Amino acid sequence: MNISSFQALWVVNRRFGIQCLIQVMCGLIAMGSASVALAETSRLDKVLQAKELRACIWPEYYSITYRNPKTRELSGIDIALTQELAKELGVKVRYVDSNFSQLYDALEQDRCDVATHAIGITAERLARLQFSQAYLKSGLFAVTLKNKEGLQSWDSLDQPGRVIAVAAGTLMEGIMAKSLKKAKLVKVQAPGTREQEVLSGRADAFMTDYPYSLRMIELTDWAAVIPAPNNMPTTEYAYAFAKGDNSLLLRVEAFLSNAKKDGRLLQFAKQHNLDPIVVLK
Repeated sequence: MNISSFQALWVVNRRFGIQCLIQVMCGLIAMGSASVALAETSRLDKVLQAKELRACIWPEYYSITYRNPKTRELSGIDIALTQELAKELGVKVRYVDSNFSQLYDALEQDRCDVATHAIGITAERLARLQFSQAYLKSGLFAVTLKNKEGLQSWDSLDQPGRVIAVAAGTLMEGIMAKSLKKAKLVKVQAPGTREQEVLSGRADAFMTDYPYSLRMIELTDWAAVIPAPNNMPTTEYAYAFAKGDNSLLLRVEAFLSNAKKDGRLLQFAKQHNLDPIVVLK
């Protein structure tokens, strides 16, 4: 083989090698793009593709996401709202039982797409979660036994020897930890309940909010409810999402805005006796 033939063969092989390299690189880029596209499927798209919205609820939350112990049926403002949202999305709702102490894990470990049990917006929760606009706003209420001696006013709660119960993970835990100076604060973990603490005499009162206080008034004959004074903080309630992708959050924002404008939010609030705490702006 002469030099000219060798050079020609080298050029051909070089061009063929470059073409192969280009094809391989293009294939890798295409595969990478497909992987990125798959990895970047939005939360909203996943809901639409699955035709299912996974909504975390606390089934003990009266007038919010309450499961009737006899019929096992769910009712409350957030049951009505999520059904409306699902109808607009063209999907079904799958309710996932949860509670406030499981809130972070439920969202961050992808057990549900959204927490829809009137999540109070606090600084601690804002550091880890995303929130929709507020749709309810509540102050604090103390629940105690009717005619309990020496316990008829808010000022009588924070006294030496008093025991005040809160459900672990609720916003009441943080508020009362800061405000109580003399009384003892007890955090109740499931399956224990605040009601059991009061009825057993282990606690003098437990702290809750407006929706849950309705349960005490309407479903028991032993409870007395003491509202907090005006100088105590109120908390806005919203839907909560894991941080990161905000596609579903934006869609829920649009839904809530429309529900406020067209009257559905107020309608559902009235149906569940929550109109005194509904947020319409």
